[in-house]
Amino acid sequence: MGATITGLAGTPEGHRLAIGLAIAAAFLHALFGALQKGRDDPWLARAAIDASYGLMALPVALFLVPWPTLSQAPIFLGAFAIHAGYKIAQAMTYDRAPYTVVYPIVRGTGPVFTVIFAGAVFGEHFAPGQWLGLGLLVAGIFGLAVVALARMERPMSLAPALVLALVTGGFVAAYTTYDAWGIRAVENPFTFLAWFFVVDSVFIPAVTWRRWRGVPRDRLRGLAARGIFGALVAFASFGSVMIATRLDHVGLAAALRETSTVFAALIGRAVLGEKVGPGRAGLMGLIALGAVVMELGR
Repeated sequence: MGATITGLAGTPEGHRLAIGLAIAAAFLHALFGALQKGRDDPWLARAAIDASYGLMALPVALFLVPWPTLSQAPIFLGAFAIHAGYKIAQAMTYDRAPYTVVYPIVRGTGPVFTVIFAGAVFGEHFAPGQWLGLGLLVAGIFGLAVVALARMERPMSLAPALVLALVTGGFVAAYTTYDAWGIRAVENPFTFLAWFFVVDSVFIPAVTWRRWRGVPRDRLRGLAARGIFGALVAFASFGSVMIATRLDHVGLAAALRETSTVFAALIGRAVLGEKVGPGRAGLMGLIALGAVVMELGR
């Protein structure tokens, strides 16, 4: 399958597949964010998910895909460092503000920086119509955050969380660009994906072990179940967007993934009990329009 994906890169069929994978990753990423936010400590939720996907990926990495060469080891060390910074910033952000406030800011910041980084690293450039689409998409995303803030009694109290959300968005752009480079640097894309999940699974469980003391047994069962389900979502979400960046332009895949804010708003209503009014519905439509314009403006 790795050879098939490599062969589709840069073809019209590969482009269409990349678009579908990026949209699928958008929904899955929003679901993943809701799983981490949930009703439990986001640090513990993330630790449960990471430990689960590390254990599940290990046999695949050891027995089912080609091993990376020794010279490729620094690629995984770099990914580990960038994702560790992202996870710390993300958990700190979720600790301090409602999901529907900070999630749009994180995801709205990411694609702009990613397009810039992808231009510098891969020589990718957006056409004027694509920049227009990106502008519409990002405006809709940030609009969702503004609407959520306007409904709060003390929005200025969230200033530290908003700064952290911007920092987290910078990390999103950094890891998206770096991982896109990493999956291209390894001959078999599934080698990168399997070993990435193994390496990436270590950090959060290691730094949160003290938090597990005194957690009631019934909560442990719930966190374990969330960890297993979250691991499956993570495989599908991260794998989809990484294959999309392998098949087509990194900036386009990253921007389309940020339609996740539409799915996040719907999940926030259905799962977390957060309301979606006419204003937010209109902004979600603007995000979808931006995605369409980006595709048509190529």
